[in-house]
Amino acid sequence: MAQAANPRLKNAKSASKTATIYRMAMPGHICPYGLKALDLLKRNRFAIEDHWLTTRAQTDAFKKTNNVATTPQIYIGGERIGGYDDLRRYLGLKIADPKATTYLPVMTLFSMTALMALAASFAAYGTPATIRAGEWFIAFSMCTLAMLKLQNVDKFATMFLNYDLLAQHWVGYSRIYPFAEGVAGVLMIAGVLNWLSIPLALFIGGIGAVSVFKAVYIDRRELKCACVGGDSNVPLGFVSFTENIMMIAMAIWMLSGIHAMRAAA
Repeated sequence: MAQAANPRLKNAKSASKTATIYRMAMPGHICPYGLKALDLLKRNRFAIEDHWLTTRAQTDAFKKTNNVATTPQIYIGGERIGGYDDLRRYLGLKIADPKATTYLPVMTLFSMTALMALAASFAAYGTPATIRAGEWFIAFSMCTLAMLKLQNVDKFATMFLNYDLLAQHWVGYSRIYPFAEGVAGVLMIAGVLNWLSIPLALFIGGIGAVSVFKAVYIDRRELKCACVGGDSNVPLGFVSFTENIMMIAMAIWMLSGIHAMRAAA
């Protein structure tokens, strides 16, 4: 059965409708949500009355007079809609849940590191399709993941302790891990000190893979992954397991390359 059209939404999208917005626009502060609300109204072809609240006293007076706690405040057809999120709801747009689990951060990260690897390969060899591009992809990913963890080591460590088996027995490892991942990644990009980068990647990747596999597939725990830092809403699971497998695979690949060179010599 077809869903009935929302008359409020139909009216809201009418080009002839007038919207009134009250937003902070002070010399030292312009409300970002006010700008976002203004842009949303423009994109939905409203005729807009844009009222600036240019001082703190004026803003406080507006809140008190209209019995509201925040600005911006949007009015459509004489009806108060509310703030930016309320406007999105009025227009039938999705409201992002900041606590919802998502793979988007990891997907974005791996997409960028893949493009970086292809670009570096093209710059170095004149073609993006090289074995080195694959190696760089893993190493770039390791460095980027380490950088995200290092933004707030304490938050990362707290989340990491939920599932990592070694960290649960030696808490200090939870703080060492992002440094170890970053060092291994940088050395692999440079192709130097393989005696350090290979065992380091094997060690942290191996423990990580076992820890994630146990937490997710054996204990069936629903946890958030610390792979992209302590503020992550990425669920612990396949992606987290893949991060560790990538490190192991890179280390084994480099180790096999060393053996092949020795055999050829």
